[in-house]
Amino acid sequence: MAYVISSECISCGACEGECTVSAISEGDGQYVINAELCIDCGSCATVCPVEAPQPA
Repeated sequence: MAYVISSECISCGACEGECTVSAISEGDGQYVINAELCIDCGSCATVCPVEAPQPA
């Protein structure tokens, strides 16, 4: 199961740099996670200041 980024995202980009498989990219107004690439490691969630990445 992949992580998803909620609407709480403030587009700071902290999660993108932390993703070891490059599954996170800047979307329209917030960052998004490619579910096919996400390995469910949770690294993005640990660095997010607003807890936007959550398990799907």
